[in-house]
Amino acid sequence: MDAVTTPPAIGRSVDELDTPALLVDLDVLDGNIRRIADACRSGGVRWRPHVKGVCMPAVAHLMVRAGAVGITCAKLDEAEAMIDAGLDEVLIANQIVGDHKVARLVDLAASATVTVAVDDRGNVGELGAAALRAGIRLRVVIEVDIGLHRAGVQPGAEVVELARTIAAEPGLELRGVMGWEGHATRIADQGDKALVVSRAIGLLTGSAAACRVSGLPIAVVSCGGTGTYPMAVAEAGVTEIQAGGGVFSDVRYRTLMGVDHPPALTVLTTVTSRPRPERIVCDAGRKTMSADAAVPVPIGIGPTRSVVLSAEHTTIELAAPSPDPRVGARLEFVIGQADTSLPLNDEVFGVRDRRVEVVWPVLGWARTR
Repeated sequence: MDAVTTPPAIGRSVDELDTPALLVDLDVLDGNIRRIADACRSGGVRWRPHVKGVCMPAVAHLMVRAGAVGITCAKLDEAEAMIDAGLDEVLIANQIVGDHKVARLVDLAASATVTVAVDDRGNVGELGAAALRAGIRLRVVIEVDIGLHRAGVQPGAEVVELARTIAAEPGLELRGVMGWEGHATRIADQGDKALVVSRAIGLLTGSAAACRVSGLPIAVVSCGGTGTYPMAVAEAGVTEIQAGGGVFSDVRYRTLMGVDHPPALTVLTTVTSRPRPERIVCDAGRKTMSADAAVPVPIGIGPTRSVVLSAEHTTIELAAPSPDPRVGARLEFVIGQADTSLPLNDEVFGVRDRRVEVVWPVLGWARTR
C-alpha cells in the first residue's frame, strides 16, 4: 500500500490543517517568554527555564535568545536531546541513580556543562566514583525539601552535612542548592501565597548561608516555578529561577495557580457529531490532550455544563441548546496541562495571524525516560 502523504503545512491557513492538530500562537509565546525574562532581569536573577513542559529544543533556543543562561531538565533523556540540539548549559533537577544512567550522565558531562541534583550520600559516592573514573569533575547541587515534601534533604544541618560529603569527593564540584516551593502554587490569596513562598525560599537561602559559614562554596541558589516566580525573583539570596511552563501557560496554571499568562497552546478539532442540540462531539480526546490536571476548555461556544474526554473524542454538554457549531466546523480547546499534552503529539504547528509559520517536532525523549 502506498504511503499517505500530507501536504506541506507552512504557509497554509489553520483552517486547512487536518485535525486534531496542536497549535502554538507564536505571538503569545513570544510575549510570555519576554514576560518571564524581564521579571528575572528586573529581580537581578538568572533565568534557567525548565523544559519538561516545553518538549522542543526550538522553544528552548527562543528562551535562551531572550536571556536565559541555560535550561533545566527533569530527565537524562531531555538533557541528552537538548545538548544534541546545541543547548549545552543544563541543570538536571532530579537525582540520577544506577550504573546505566550514571554512565550516561558522566558521558554527557564530558561534552557539556551539566549540573545534577543530589540528596543522598550513597548517590554522591556513586557519582563521585564514576566522575573520577572518567577524569572529569561533575557539578552537583543539593536538593533541599523546602515544603513540597517530595525529594530533598531537610534544610539546615542536613544540607551542610551533605555538602561536606560532596566536598570530600574529588570527582565532584559543589555548585549550590536548589528547591521547589511547589506547595505554595495553589494558594488563592496572593498575600498568603507570598508569605508561604518567602518562608520556603528562606529555608533554601538559609541553608546556603549555613554552608558558607562552614566554608563550603555555594554559588547557585535555584528555585521558582511558573506558579511562584513573580514572588521568587524578589527574594534575597536567590540566584536563578526555573520557571518554564509559563511560556505556554494552560488551564491548570491560569485557574489553579493564579498565573495570568495568556495561553499559547490550543488543540484544533473538527466537530464530528451533534446528536442533540446541547451536545457537541469532537475528534480529539485523551490521546491528543491531557485532562489529568485540568480539563481542556473549548473556545467560543458559550457556557458549558461539562467537558468529558474519552480516548478519541471530547463530548461537550452545552448549558443551553444551540445549532452551532455544526458538524464539520472547527473548534479549538485551550490545553489543560501542557506538560502532559505535548508528549501525546508528534508535532506542533507554530501559527501567526492564523497561518502556519513553522512546524516543530516533539522529540521522542518526551515520551521515554
